[in-house]
Amino acid sequence: MKIKKILVSQPKPTTEKSPYFDLAEKYNLKIDFRPFITVKPVEAKDFRKERINILDHTAVIFTSKNAIDHLFRICEEVRVTLPDTMKYFCITEAVALYLQKYITYRKRKIFFAPNGKFDELLSVIDKHREDKFLLPSSDKYKPEVLEKLTAHNIDHTLAILYQTVATDMSDIADQNYDVMCFFSPEGIKSLKTNFPDFEQNEIKIAALGPTTAKAVEDANLRLDIKAPTPEAPSMPAALELFIKEMNKACKKN
Repeated sequence: MKIKKILVSQPKPTTEKSPYFDLAEKYNLKIDFRPFITVKPVEAKDFRKERINILDHTAVIFTSKNAIDHLFRICEEVRVTLPDTMKYFCITEAVALYLQKYITYRKRKIFFAPNGKFDELLSVIDKHREDKFLLPSSDKYKPEVLEKLTAHNIDHTLAILYQTVATDMSDIADQNYDVMCFFSPEGIKSLKTNFPDFEQNEIKIAALGPTTAKAVEDANLRLDIKAPTPEAPSMPAALELFIKEMNKACKKN
């Protein structure tokens, strides 16, 4: 089986310098970008009902880029400016670097987990337990994250800043993809919601992060491509590694 057509369940990159475009050109692939989930912001009037004072906190925990976008959005809407002294703890380096969209990166205290696992980030957070942490999240937050923060006696506040709902994907029902890439458990749930009779067969499924990988397995689907790994720290890298292996197998046959 040669990989020809890939579905990436994320918005199409806005820059031409995306590794996905490089991958498509290098291996003559057709890559479609379609988010499987739609993000809806929590409005400022509803956020105020939560009675959360953002400036009562001295540190923020980010588990996704969406969390970054919506924290800075809500800050603008409620007219709050995060101080230069605010600390940022990010689940991955990619999430940490995304902060450059809103702040001067090199002038801030920013930490991240090199392996993308919350337990590793928690070990860093433990060293700053004098801080009060804000956890911006969607309505589909991971209870285990809160449980671990509580177990470590970390002073934290959960702030629901956006909601995630399944996108209508009926227009791609007849598309035949060789690989489908997922980046969150919500993406897998959306797949099952849109296509309750979905049969994987020869379709390869790629998952970014351990929670997404678990969601694939919990849905009784086969996980073929996993990222990040030491050999493939990103989804495009994992795809390229898999394509190379598949191409070698095709040549042998």
